[in-house]
Amino acid sequence: MKPTLFEVFGETVPAYFGMLMVGFGLAIFLAQRQARRMKLDHDTMIDLGLYALLWGVIGSRILHVIADGLFWDYVHLCTDPSQVEWHVTAARCAKLEGVWDPALEICRPAERDCFAWAKFWNGGLAYYGGLIAASGYGIYFLRKEKFPVLKGVDLVGMVMPLGLFFGRMGCFLGGCCFGQPVDAAFPLAVRFPAWSDASQEQHEHGLLDLPSLESLPVHPTQLYESFGCLAIAAFLMLVWRPRKRFDGQLMLLFLALYAVLRFVLEYFRADDRGALLGLSTSQLIGVVILGIVAVAWKRLSARPT
Repeated sequence: MKPTLFEVFGETVPAYFGMLMVGFGLAIFLAQRQARRMKLDHDTMIDLGLYALLWGVIGSRILHVIADGLFWDYVHLCTDPSQVEWHVTAARCAKLEGVWDPALEICRPAERDCFAWAKFWNGGLAYYGGLIAASGYGIYFLRKEKFPVLKGVDLVGMVMPLGLFFGRMGCFLGGCCFGQPVDAAFPLAVRFPAWSDASQEQHEHGLLDLPSLESLPVHPTQLYESFGCLAIAAFLMLVWRPRKRFDGQLMLLFLALYAVLRFVLEYFRADDRGALLGLSTSQLIGVVILGIVAVAWKRLSARPT
């Protein structure tokens, strides 16, 4: 686990955000290169990538605030910071300019912060929120630029899982999105250090005596998803792209394959992700996406080529 990658002007760059930028950069590069090969306006794909990054961060942050169980923490940070608890080390508390309670070993915010919900660089981004926001603006942008919309979304769908590969690697380095406890003999089991999200969550559920202890062995769900996305990217770029039957098919395949992958992996995750009807927020969104994919597939495949 390595929560931060490096520092810029004294400010730390979270591992998740840093790896996400690497993934976005590579995805934009591959999309514009493929557009050039198809004799399409590759500059439009670069602009699309930058706008998608902006709207993706906005959408993913909003869904995180609403659905990841931290909504009231953000409210209290603005109204009554004394109700907020940060389970971090004393050294980390000092760096956050918080107030350390040695008796409870808890850090509390020193002052109100009504804009904490917007500070995405501190971590906290929900993928599906970003997908929805970036997709909405992306389609509008392609139409405005008179770029073939379905060809454009295919280019994006082909490279997006590669970006997710790096993003989930960032999750692993940051310690978020951790898995359910597993037997120590399980060959893929990992432990996260003291005060990690995993150790704090396990302590709150009575599985660990103190959050200052190393976590119990857990499934490396971040790596499961990361390499699952890498497999999806390889399948789309190397296997299906030469066999594409209609424009829009690559994006639909990506959406369907990722929805299935994420739906299954949610059962192995242990972090707070919201719940309704016995399903997590991501599972519910995934079910809706699969329905949309089924309808869109039928309509697009019936179009004359």
